Amino acid sequence: MKIIICGAGQVGWQIARHLSGERNDVTVIDINPELTRRAADALDVQAVAGFASHPDVLDRAGARDADLIIAATHSDEVNMVACQVAHSVFQVPRKIARLRSPAYLQAIYSDLYRTDHLPIDVVISPEREVAKSALQRLAAPSTFDTEVFMRGKVQLLGILLEEDCPALNTPLRQLDEIFPTLRAIVTGVRREGRLFAPEPNDQLFAGDQAYIFSHADDVARVLEIFGKPALKTSRVVIIGAGSVGLPVAQALEARPDRIRTRLIERNRARAEIAADTLERTIVLNGDGLSAELMEEAGVATTDAVLALTDDDKTNILAAVRAKQAGAGMAISLINDPTMVPLVEALDIDAYINPRATTVSTILRHIRHGRVRDIYSIGDAEAEVIEAQVLSTSPMSGRAIRDIEFPEGVLVGAVQKGERFVKPKPDTRIEEGDLVLIFALTHDVPEVERLLQVSIDFF
Repeated sequence: MKIIICGAGQVGWQIARHLSGERNDVTVIDINPELTRRAADALDVQAVAGFASHPDVLDRAGARDADLIIAATHSDEVNMVACQVAHSVFQVPRKIARLRSPAYLQAIYSDLYRTDHLPIDVVISPEREVAKSALQRLAAPSTFDTEVFMRGKVQLLGILLEEDCPALNTPLRQLDEIFPTLRAIVTGVRREGRLFAPEPNDQLFAGDQAYIFSHADDVARVLEIFGKPALKTSRVVIIGAGSVGLPVAQALEARPDRIRTRLIERNRARAEIAADTLERTIVLNGDGLSAELMEEAGVATTDAVLALTDDDKTNILAAVRAKQAGAGMAISLINDPTMVPLVEALDIDAYINPRATTVSTILRHIRHGRVRDIYSIGDAEAEVIEAQVLSTSPMSGRAIRDIEFPEGVLVGAVQKGERFVKPKPDTRIEEGDLVLIFALTHDVPEVERLLQVSIDFF
């Protein structure tokens, strides 16, 4: 498939990396020649320097026979015009745009854009996706990462294992024997910065980050077994009333279970807008790093603090201060992936990576057909793929032990009709089954070959 990606920043780079690795014909456009040169040197892509919305630049990028354009520059206007030109001049069949401005999004989500005057097939809002991710973190406060699959029947839990975890120093095979009715499986472990798919005889150690697939009904039990008792969130403090913090506060107000929320915003005008918009949330105007303001917001007795400003350093420092003040949990929004290693060292419970969230959302919309969902793990280190097995798939009709999966791949769940099946070596995969697969990034092309889905993206 021929794909044009507009923007060679963090999101565009990761999308290009994924799609070029899957043997697609990818061309990257960016106004910065250094970024295009870096993409051409490091990835198997073509690169064009210039304005992504200009017809001549799109023409040089091969828009005349492109199947898909992904407009992910830092400018909403460039993204929209690029999609318009791709449609009107080059008849590109599918167009995806990343938009950030609330003014555009309000019109878009009220269906005003669904006309031939602005032909965008899929709109991605990073802020909305990050807000959704923040709410998911609150739903599973003991985890550093979480996502739901199979229409809510399966939940991915990222758990940091501590010294008091009952499952430490026990081979995973024995855990299955000790808890035979537990519908959960460890599919990924990050140890000393390296992510891998564990073998049945591997053990877990304190400091490991474990990625576990669990049936939704067994989540509380899984958390208890791995040393993370289920917690209820009833008091929340949000730092930052911008394009992420304000939607999170609105979503918390809309929930049926009443959550007492306080919102801290440094900018007075933005704080006034938040106070006018929100009904039950207490809005405080001031510096989120101020110890006095944290005390006024009741951070010491709050269940969770979400640092959601547009500045990574502020978010990290605010999360650290909140934990020192006595907050039950601190979650930080971090855009710069090089700062992620600080999270564990500074005792921050969880972080939200907007890049990974946006990349996952875009890939989810690209891979259609038999791939129903996809989620990017960490800094694009691995993917979780939910897909339906075709009759032509090499997996169909074979037991899991007989399928030639790469070492970095594990099956995390199988759904047969409406029945959930915890995967075991003798579990037989049949045509029509839904499978949930954890795969290290370099093994994704092989997984797609086994699923026979790489040729059908939309």
